[in-house]
Amino acid sequence: MPKPCASPSGQPRKALRFWGWIAGALLIILLDQATKIYFDGQMRYGERWPVLPFFDFTLLYNPGAAFSFLADGTGWQRWLFSAIALGATGLIIHLLRRSPAQTLFSASLMCILGGAVGNGIDRMQHGHVIDFLLFYWNSWYFPAFNVADIAITCGAILLVLDEILRVRRNKHKPEKPA
Repeated sequence: MPKPCASPSGQPRKALRFWGWIAGALLIILLDQATKIYFDGQMRYGERWPVLPFFDFTLLYNPGAAFSFLADGTGWQRWLFSAIALGATGLIIHLLRRSPAQTLFSASLMCILGGAVGNGIDRMQHGHVIDFLLFYWNSWYFPAFNVADIAITCGAILLVLDEILRVRRNKHKPEKPA
């Protein structure tokens, strides 16, 4: 039986890459949710498990955004951040559909998508995000975070790196004669 030929535009390969990025985002979501379920089920709120002299597992709830931004709101921020996550999800899926072959760009979007959906699930289900990773040194503490936050941060770094590399490539490209 003959194999189906790819169209000249490479649509089957493009679709396969797109679904690969979506699968990667789903893995991030699953890892994020599994770790949150574990720590929320095993620890009491505020409890700390020392791991290293500068790192503990802890269970904290963040009703705000990154670094507890707007955490002292009256509950409206839950819906604001949920709407932002939903809008970002739609935009990211659109961008992944358009350019799944751009590896670094798509990897950054995959990470951001997985993290945004992971934290969005928490907001919708609990009204807050579950955090459990705490780094500190002496009396200095970095705000607690989770796997979704790591994915979003890595995605943002990859996005900046992708843009820097794109600008450098375009800068060194010879101009076409008119």
